[in-house]
Amino acid sequence: MAGLVLDGSNPDVSLLYDINGLAKDAPSWFDGVMEFVGEYGIMLALVLVVVACWWSVRKRGSAEDSVTAVAGLVWAPLAAGFAVLVNIPIRGFVERPRPFLDHKGLDVLVDGKTDFSFVSDHATMAMAIAAAVFVAHRGFGFAALGLALLEGFCRVYMGVHYPTDVIGGFALGTAVALLLTPLALALLTPLVSAVSRSRHAGWVVRARAAREADLIAGSGAVGGTRPLGMPEPRPDDNNLAA
Repeated sequence: MAGLVLDGSNPDVSLLYDINGLAKDAPSWFDGVMEFVGEYGIMLALVLVVVACWWSVRKRGSAEDSVTAVAGLVWAPLAAGFAVLVNIPIRGFVERPRPFLDHKGLDVLVDGKTDFSFVSDHATMAMAIAAAVFVAHRGFGFAALGLALLEGFCRVYMGVHYPTDVIGGFALGTAVALLLTPLALALLTPLVSAVSRSRHAGWVVRARAAREADLIAGSGAVGGTRPLGMPEPRPDDNNLAA
């Protein structure tokens, strides 16, 4: 299984050389930027997207919407962790060497990569987070998906992965995140709902101003519960009573 892509005429290898060739033509400072972005920057950006999404969903929509969205955001990093765990036996089974070990002339921006190449952990984690965020909030989800695609491009640009390593990572991350979402939300939603009912920790799920507005509107604020209320009397009712 180690020789999945060894022939230079293979489209996978050709695309690898085409994308990595951009690094050869770029100035050294840009390669340094791409190295940081591909190793750490995009993952940090995804964390910021998750935080920004959490900050937004606490303030908008109904209390039920906030509980569901926050549960989905809690699932995002967990999905990435599960996807990486699933990737461990896949890497051991396929045993594909890093591309720079089998193909000469690549401009490798990161040293010390000695583990197997298929599938890309970075692409897997990025897409798992993006898919989970997309389930929680479409707008922020599109931003996360864009970052995940950029992560895949960077891994090939840096010379540490084949394009199919990245595609495999995208598929694995998406599959784990989406297939386990129903189970994850079934477990996380009651927990998040309980937190939302807490006097001291409820702000984590629903902003205080939104909770107060929910109570004033009688929409049921905390934890997505809707209290039963008596209807306001109508003028006709008063006349009849008179």
